[in-house]
Amino acid sequence: MQQEHEKLVCQNKKAYHDYFIDETYEAGIVLEGSEVKSLRQGKASIKEAHARIENGEAWLYDMYIARYEQGAQAFAPPERRKRKLLLKKAEIQRLIGKSREKGYTLVPLKVYFKGPYAKLLIGLARGKKKYDKRAALAERDAARELARARALRVKEGNA
Repeated sequence: MQQEHEKLVCQNKKAYHDYFIDETYEAGIVLEGSEVKSLRQGKASIKEAHARIENGEAWLYDMYIARYEQGAQAFAPPERRKRKLLLKKAEIQRLIGKSREKGYTLVPLKVYFKGPYAKLLIGLARGKKKYDKRAALAERDAARELARARALRVKEGNA
């Protein structure tokens, strides 16, 4: 089986800072007309976006896709409309059960093209407390210092 090429459009780095990501799901996005061309140009943002399950269907809210400049503006869809997500029925049922639990939410992590199709990686996430965020920052700083010390030691050993 051949490896499919993925082209990253945008990602939500802050989601990993604000949430513990327990599970991830790959979903297709239903797009209209020129939205695909704007996505291919990288003119999108999911920083304020969130996903919900309503009536057995998954929906993405507040994802920004800029209007395609060369397209007809009269027919361009709104930049922040709700968009349907394409998931398998079993995945939707699992997400319905999990997202109803206290503290869980569906957070978009990244948008990318897998072959000709636009995909969205959504995460089943629990919110971090302030002390969790501080601990993560301290851990990252310690790892950075350790890497810096190793690099310095290697540099001095070779000099």
